[in-house]
This record gives sequence, structure tokens and C-alpha cells, in this order.
Amino acid sequence: MDEFFGFVEHFSEVDDPRIDRGKKHKLVDILFIAVSCFLCGGRTFIDMEDCGIGMKSWFKKYIELPEGIPSHDTFRRVFSLLSPEAFEACFVKWTQTLHTMTKGEVIALDGKTIRHSFDTATNQRAIHIVSAWATENGLALGHVKVDDKSNEITALPKLIKMLDVKGRIVSIDAMGCQTDIARDIIDQNGDYVLCVKANHESLYESLVRFFDIREGLEGIPHTHWASDEKNRGRKESRECWAVEATPEWLGFGEGWKGLRSIAALKRVRTTKQGKSVEWRYYITSLPGEAERIAKAVREHWGIENSLHYVLDVTMGEDQSRARKDHSAENLSTLRRIVVNMCKQDKTPMKGVPSIRRRMLSARWNQDNLERLLVT
Repeated sequence: MDEFFGFVEHFSEVDDPRIDRGKKHKLVDILFIAVSCFLCGGRTFIDMEDCGIGMKSWFKKYIELPEGIPSHDTFRRVFSLLSPEAFEACFVKWTQTLHTMTKGEVIALDGKTIRHSFDTATNQRAIHIVSAWATENGLALGHVKVDDKSNEITALPKLIKMLDVKGRIVSIDAMGCQTDIARDIIDQNGDYVLCVKANHESLYESLVRFFDIREGLEGIPHTHWASDEKNRGRKESRECWAVEATPEWLGFGEGWKGLRSIAALKRVRTTKQGKSVEWRYYITSLPGEAERIAKAVREHWGIENSLHYVLDVTMGEDQSRARKDHSAENLSTLRRIVVNMCKQDKTPMKGVPSIRRRMLSARWNQDNLERLLVT
């Protein structure tokens, strides 16, 4: 296979889980066909076999296929046996070669459930995966499956240790607002912006009282930032207040390593249906700069729009019925590989160059498929 396919270079390191007599097809060939299939919009193991048969002459330019195209049962067996930790480790190493993280970039961490990965016959729950998203570069950096009978709190430290967060800002929703997680980020020379909700009752109530805008912040050094947006008949205004102070001064910062500032964000949304007001509160290791904190919070939600939405709507992850052993988790990694390949492609296209359009262009033109595979 040509050396310019960086995918092969990194994923050939994955250990083959099959016994020797079951290795009719090379593992790297199976992975190469699978990722090519998903780049062309495929979603299932049967799609992988169909893609291989339909594009056999193209695949033979890069892989030998001495035993022909693997069957869908072979694809299913390999992805169910493949070590998700080993596959994910190669994914992380490969992703690190795609771009250089910029100082101050926000890394958003958030969880998502693959809804149809449950199996009532074996009492298996739908798997839940916590992902890391580089907001500025628009790349999936890694992910960790939440252990059964556990929650995101146990998975987040594993994911943070996998990442290079030095000089970056890690943003996490309320589930990740834990003293141990804050410490892990600071120990790796990163910064954090953590959302505080009622699951931290005393801390949340303290922040609400502190930022009671009816009383104002008179006499307390603080920064303020505001913005207004209008879009398709909807008006949205945002305000952020930030106070920089030591945990001792705040009176409720004990145990939060690196805590430097607290912030309150107010969002007022006006539509034809009426007006809604939402308040959110944050603790952070950043200086008390309201605009910078508000920007980090806004960028955090890019993981929902740019990753989770794409996985569900464009790639049908929630509808996937792959569930045997490790297959659901490994296909989730495969989808993130495809997302990153599409995000890396900067070839101009008419209109909005969405991931869906790049996948369709790969299906209709094998030159486009080759371009996406080159990294």
C-alpha cells in the first residue's frame, strides 16, 4: 500500500485479536476497507462488505486482497474482538499528527450515549462515551467508554490523562465539576472552566448568592462583558460577570486546586413564543476576565453541534445496532476517524462544505476519497 496513507502507518500497530488460523484477511486491510466505507457514508458491517465488492478494483490498487473481500461476518467478528483501548490509543496518536494545538485552545469534554447499543437479551445497557473536542481546530481528540454501573466522573480522569492539556483550557459541564478532576488538569499544566449546578448544592447556592445581581457587585472588583445577536427572528443577549479572588477570600474554594475566579453567565432569549432567561455559574483557574471566560463557555458547546450532531444525524450512530462485545465502542472510534478526516480536508466546495457533502463527494468520486484518506 502506498506510504502516503498515514492511516495505515498508525493503525497497523493495532494487535490482531484473532487466532492464527482465523487470519484469512490482514487486519489492516479490514480496517482500511471499513474506514473507506464509512467515509463514503456506509454505516453497517454489510455496508463494509458491499463497499469492498463494489470498489474491489480500487482497493486492489492499495491492498493485495489474496482471499478476496472479507464477508460482513468477518468485519463483525473483528470489530467485536478488537481491543477498544488499543484502537483508541492508535486513534489518539494519529490525531496528534494532524495538527498542533494552539495555546489557550479550548478542549471541550462531554458525554454521549449510543442509544441503540443496548441488548435486553444479555441485560447490557446502552454504552455511554465521553469525548474530547478541540474547538478551534474542530477535531475529535479522544474518547473513553464509561464503565457499566458507573458514570462520567470515573471516565473523565482517564480521558484527561490521555490528552495533552498543557497551556489549554479544559471545559466540562456540571458532571465534571469535581475537585479531583480540577487537580488533574492543573497537575498537567492546563486550565479549567467547570460548570456548577445543583449537584454541588452548597457551592451552587454560594455562587447564586454571591452573584445576586439585584444586590449588584458594587465595591467588589469585577469584569463585565455583554453581547447581542439576532438570527432568523430570534434575539439573544448574553452577559458575563467575573470576579477574581483566592479560595480563602471566596469562602467556598477549599479543595479546588488552581481556583482563581468565579463567573456568572446570563442568557436572555427572545422569540415569537416569548422570552426565556437562563443563569449558569462557573469556577475556573483563569484570571477574572469576563470576555475570555464567556468565550470558553460558548466554545464548549461546539462539541454538541460539531461532533455529537454529526455522529447522530450524519452518521446514524444512535441508530446503530452493533452491540456484541466491543463492536459498538470500536465503531464509535471509526466514526471519529472519519469526522477528523473530513475536518482536515480544506478543499474548497460550493456552498457550505459540510461533513455530509464531503462524504457524498467521496462516494461519487474516488479521487475525493483518496484525498480524504491522505493525512
